[in-house]
Amino acid sequence: MSTAALVLSACGAAPSGQAGAAGGKNAATAASAGDLGGMDALVAAAKKEGTLNAIALPRDWADYGALIDGFTAKYGIKVNVDNPTGSSQDEISAITSRKGQDRAPDVVDLGQSFALGAAQQGLLAPYKVAGFDGIPQGQKDPQARWYNDYGGYISIGCDAKRVKDCPKTFADLRKPEYRGQVALNGNPTKAGAAFAAVYAAALASGGSFDNIKPGLDYFAELRQNGNYTPVEATSATIEKGETPITVDWDYLNAGYAEQFKDKGVDWQVSVPEDGKFSQYYSQAVNKDAPHPAAARLWQEYLYSAEGQNLYLKGHARPALMDAMAKAGTLDKDAAAKLPPVSGTPSFPTEAQQAAAKQTLAQGWGQAVSG
Repeated sequence: MSTAALVLSACGAAPSGQAGAAGGKNAATAASAGDLGGMDALVAAAKKEGTLNAIALPRDWADYGALIDGFTAKYGIKVNVDNPTGSSQDEISAITSRKGQDRAPDVVDLGQSFALGAAQQGLLAPYKVAGFDGIPQGQKDPQARWYNDYGGYISIGCDAKRVKDCPKTFADLRKPEYRGQVALNGNPTKAGAAFAAVYAAALASGGSFDNIKPGLDYFAELRQNGNYTPVEATSATIEKGETPITVDWDYLNAGYAEQFKDKGVDWQVSVPEDGKFSQYYSQAVNKDAPHPAAARLWQEYLYSAEGQNLYLKGHARPALMDAMAKAGTLDKDAAAKLPPVSGTPSFPTEAQQAAAKQTLAQGWGQAVSG
């Protein structure tokens, strides 16, 4: 995620022995709530811990502010959010660099390609939430080390009061009238949103899930013709007019449209038909979480109907959307406000994403330098 002060407790050893215990059972090794004796036991253990360490969760991203407040209100557990504007790679680095410390993240919310890598490194704990079976195949790790929570489509957001004719496709973004105006949400070698933007540009430029290089070449061209700006797009840069065109997730751009409606910003959102790319973020528990019961309870909350509908109110498409529609628990009004798209999304495989990340790691800096 390309996403406040540090409010985590001071460095020190992770809580010992008794942390996360419920009826003599250890939350740190629980692969489901049943392993602890059920949800009541999990809730009791999490409340005893009293704290959840999260990382890289901006309050205005996919309605995380409401999710954090809802979790605290329901269970009385304080949520500490470190580095809210951090990237997926920052989250993984925090797991490894803070291992054994009580300030280590309990949970992470990663771009799927980064979740795959974290699982391969052995950093994540297997845990099946109650709704696990309803998460579509391909959207979850068979070992339940990670599973998708919400997602969306790459879109083009545009300040219609600053840009005369807002672009709607990747082909449009090549036009000279957009000089110095096109921005990404982060660095694609570190941030899931920017990584997906380059993938979408590749699909719009003759590439494929197996070949992201045309997307790399596309942004090299935008940099050369002056259209691409290295300024990282955020709500602050958008409000100030520094990034009047941003290639970002549709739920973030749609959120900006609402956020700035009363501030004189006419933010328009389009899902480009020439580069339609959809992907989800993945939720996971740190294998060495200092608050293992709270970490698992957080997962249960996010994948409950309440949590999934809060993602939906933040314009994100929850992973359990189809299952909830069938069960009659989906917020239909919120679903109706999603940016329109056509067709059924397809997703790159683990191997394809790994190869794409390697291509970007080798070429992104050179492509956009100068």
